[in-house]
Amino acid sequence: MDNRPIGFLDSGVGGLTVVREFMRQLPHERVIFVGDQARAPYGPRPAEQIRKYTWEMVRFLLTKDVKMIVLACNTATSVVWEEIKAELDIPVLGVILPGASAAIKASRLGKIGVLGTQMTINSDIYRQKIQSLSPDTEVTSLACPRFVPLVESNELDSSLAKKIIYETLQPLKGTIDTLVLGCTHYPLLRPIIQNAMGPEVKLIDSGAETARDISVLLNYFEINAARDAAEKHHQFYTTASPEAFQKMAESWLGQRIEVEHVKL
Repeated sequence: MDNRPIGFLDSGVGGLTVVREFMRQLPHERVIFVGDQARAPYGPRPAEQIRKYTWEMVRFLLTKDVKMIVLACNTATSVVWEEIKAELDIPVLGVILPGASAAIKASRLGKIGVLGTQMTINSDIYRQKIQSLSPDTEVTSLACPRFVPLVESNELDSSLAKKIIYETLQPLKGTIDTLVLGCTHYPLLRPIIQNAMGPEVKLIDSGAETARDISVLLNYFEINAARDAAEKHHQFYTTASPEAFQKMAESWLGQRIEVEHVKL
């Protein structure tokens, strides 16, 4: 048994979609989350900057004696996951492979769409992962640079959000049967995305799939927390306003949390 916490990082609040599913599946585990809201979104930034910022969050989490780190950010995963995984002596999980695997399983016709930030789409990592596992699958990738700012400004169900999402997704209509939400911010916009695509298109939440893989890794490395351990004290950190982060996080997680400001 290992009662140390699990560290989660993201460019902003989107990683909470991973945390919510993780807390639902593994309520006896403890979370330490850091969101770099002050420098979000990561998608338009150069790769070297994303690499630097992600490493700063990793080093912060290491000071908290975490037993595993989850890059709850597709952009960070696409740029620096392999490097971090090779450098650290604790398990490091990204969100891309779990999402790619789930999309292949869900697709009936072998026609998969991928939504992501500009950096994630430019990296072509989802198409590569999907086609390495299923070479005959058609993959259509679409960058959605306006989606993360909608989430970070808490415009989750506004008329502006609906307009932007419907316009952005128009090129994918009728061309796919499965759609990967390839950014952990996007599940917060899921109802509008589903309406825009229609009920016949299956949405894949890469964050929720990642939570399942965390459970597998905990078992494999035998580092599960004791189920009868003391009450869990989750910790949340943001590089921006703790009040704004707390309001959105509590609404999404459905529980009271403590949020502290951190300077990376």
